[in-house]
Amino acid sequence: MSRTTHDPAPGTPDADVSLSHGLKQRHLSMIALGGVIGAGLFVGSGAGIAAAGPSIVVAYAVSGLLVMLVMRMLGEMSAAYPSSGSFSAHAERAIGPWAGFTAGWSFWVLLCTAVGLEGIGAAKIVTGWLPGTPEWAWVALFMVAFCAANLAAVKNFGEFEFWFAALKVGAITLFLVLGVLAIAGVLPGTDSPGLTNLTGEGGFLPNGSEGLVIGLLASVFAYGGLETVTIAAAESQDPVRGVASAVRTAMWRIALFYIGSMAVIVTLVPWDSKAVVEKGPYVAALDHLGIPGAGQLMNVVVLVALLSAMNANIYGSSRIAYSLVERGQGPKALGRVSGGVPRTAVLASSVFGFVCVLLSYWRPDDVFPWLLNMIGAVILVVWIFIAVSQLRLRRALEREAPEKLAVRMWAFPVLTWVALAGMLAIFILMARERDTRVQLYSTGGMTLALAAVGYAWQRTRARG
Repeated sequence: MSRTTHDPAPGTPDADVSLSHGLKQRHLSMIALGGVIGAGLFVGSGAGIAAAGPSIVVAYAVSGLLVMLVMRMLGEMSAAYPSSGSFSAHAERAIGPWAGFTAGWSFWVLLCTAVGLEGIGAAKIVTGWLPGTPEWAWVALFMVAFCAANLAAVKNFGEFEFWFAALKVGAITLFLVLGVLAIAGVLPGTDSPGLTNLTGEGGFLPNGSEGLVIGLLASVFAYGGLETVTIAAAESQDPVRGVASAVRTAMWRIALFYIGSMAVIVTLVPWDSKAVVEKGPYVAALDHLGIPGAGQLMNVVVLVALLSAMNANIYGSSRIAYSLVERGQGPKALGRVSGGVPRTAVLASSVFGFVCVLLSYWRPDDVFPWLLNMIGAVILVVWIFIAVSQLRLRRALEREAPEKLAVRMWAFPVLTWVALAGMLAIFILMARERDTRVQLYSTGGMTLALAAVGYAWQRTRARG
């Protein structure tokens, strides 16, 4: 019997009965909507604009198309097999336990490290408003707050994300409206910039193809975190409907929030303005329009985006860890559930995140950069597992349970292979760039080590 025809693997709904189903459809819908608007968009996009200039719009469009394909593949599998393990459980079902182990634990390290990084970013904003206060104390406060919220009940995570997402969506929608009015020349007190910023200052490709490549790589990693909605779906009241709705609206959300806002920013502000990197592109654009207090208000939104990402990553990392333990791929202590929440996994993920923060103070020149490089390309590794899993599971579903295909990958299998080719191309581009080459090799080393451990565990269990 093939791996794709056995009974539901641990980590599917049948095995997740100890988790609560406290997320409502409104929670899941807003998590899907707000999850697109992350810290990577508000904070990380400035470096991409500085490298690519106006062509950052093309970079975000190309990477956005790849992300749409990945989300469609993941949505197809998650609607058929809702699981708190998401792509990790799908990889185990399609490829083997070693694949689920590798994808799951590498993503756990990524999320936990990201919790620390987002805490540091949020603390820097607050200490800018309250100079003299220690950054580490703010990080600790944020960590304790979100750890406590996630320990209490899953609905707390859902409520936090619902209101965080509502604020982010409202803010970026207002930003887009103001930007379009300014570009059209109908915003009071502003003159239309026309095409000056798109064609001047070196043209649309001021740094040539190399700049576009750097912008493309920056944009790819800005999309990380979209996978959380498929993890959260397993704890919703209607997982299949929630995943299907989130995936079907992914295209317009990515086009509007990411590509649309990049187009507005580079049209309004010269791409080589120092403020784009120093203040962030959104704050720089609003300051450029001369709207009183708008820049500081956007800083509040950026803070909310960072706190939202912290909350989501504590949640996501704890559920991935729980699912791995449920499938026999981690310390049993992490799988303990009380009140419908894997509280030990929540605590472990939060502690790991805070350790990363401490490393940024204790070992800023060696251990911390090594950790950052190690997680640099994890999202691409996860996407490859998603694509390979979808190739194998789709054929099995068509053969054995076609009624489970509530979401279908477009033009299967052609676009799945196109996505895999795109991921390979990004790996090649990373290998060409000195900074990203280090990330590629470090992530590759961690992935191979995890795969070796996972395979050894798989062989041991098979013999037992």
